[in-house]
Amino acid sequence: MSIESTPSFILCELADPTLTTLESLSPFCVKVHRALKLARLPYERRHGSRPSDFDDLSPTAQVPVLIVDGTPVSDSTAILRRLVDLAPQAFDSGLGAEALRERWLWEELADTALNGFLVAARWADERNWDAVRAEYFGSAPWFVRALIAPRVRSHVLKGLVARDVWRAGPKACWDRFQLLLDDLEACAPRAGYWLGESPGVADVALFGQLASFRTPLTAWQAAEVAKRPRLDDWLDRVDAATRAGFVQSGIHPRKASASAAMSAAS
Repeated sequence: MSIESTPSFILCELADPTLTTLESLSPFCVKVHRALKLARLPYERRHGSRPSDFDDLSPTAQVPVLIVDGTPVSDSTAILRRLVDLAPQAFDSGLGAEALRERWLWEELADTALNGFLVAARWADERNWDAVRAEYFGSAPWFVRALIAPRVRSHVLKGLVARDVWRAGPKACWDRFQLLLDDLEACAPRAGYWLGESPGVADVALFGQLASFRTPLTAWQAAEVAKRPRLDDWLDRVDAATRAGFVQSGIHPRKASASAAMSAAS
């Protein structure tokens, strides 16, 4: 892609987190950030205080939304597919046809199975709730912290039960989480990236979710990831390969409010 033909990109998201060096509390936004940086595509950031700030851009009122030459693309998977179409040489160089299909299976596992455990870690795990509540609601008025936060949490917990993540309770949830980490540890590459010698779709998708466990918000889960050395080392390699890029300063920044927490729960 020549400089002349490079589209303009604006990433719409919520405010920056305070307790992590990741770009966002949303693992789906992290995925898009790292994909843009991997493709070395210049982009600007537009922050909103709540997902509804982008209602005119997203039919589901969720972030991220990537505006590509003035046209909004919502849903992180659709965004990632669009970026692969725009810069195919940046993703999964050298993979065969089967592996190019397989990468989207890993992306789906990240967005569904891993994300369910991340939401549970932040909203259902009592060991983490005080830190999560402070991050999401700490700057909100007292009545939001006292009245709205418990209601939001109750809503998220019902969703976790519906997703069959929390239906059997905490022990069953975290036993399953550990088994999933064991399986990922067995699949994690000792060198290189998830499916080959170059980073790609599976790497940015799995990284978005797994790196989001490695923060002070979810200390027990972070320790569990760290116990898997191949997985932990691979995360460090992906972080190094995708952290640099052409991020421009944000535009229209707004102070985050407690309602932003609903997006981070999805």
